[in-house]
Amino acid sequence: MTAQVPAGVTAQADDELWSAIADPSRRQVLDLLVSNGEVSASWLAGRVPFSRQAVSKHLVVLERAGLLSRRKQGREVLYQVEAERLDQATRAMARLAARWDQRLAMIKRLAEAAHAESQAHAERQAHAERQAHAEDQRRNRHEG
Repeated sequence: MTAQVPAGVTAQADDELWSAIADPSRRQVLDLLVSNGEVSASWLAGRVPFSRQAVSKHLVVLERAGLLSRRKQGREVLYQVEAERLDQATRAMARLAARWDQRLAMIKRLAEAAHAESQAHAERQAHAERQAHAEDQRRNRHEG
């Protein structure tokens, strides 16, 4: 039974994907599947610091997100990574990272511009104060 994700990944599918990979325990299960290919939940449970029941719950979430598929072999259920969906996830993360890089670069430019403007304003203010002080001194000399 393979969880199918449409080619035009929906917002709900994206939310399920982000939710699925946000959990460190699920990422650990996913890493084991990527590294070891098709394995059973029992095999996974022997290699993680959480219960077989927790492994099963994580597998359900990963499968719902389309990251895993399973097949029955005799009495055993074997899980494997859906490479195409994992590639989609990787590309989605790269796009998201690029958007955040753009946003952060814009924030940096705005902050630098605001800082430069603030410094220019402070310099103009200091210059005006120096001129006013010099004018006061000239006036005092002429009056005195």
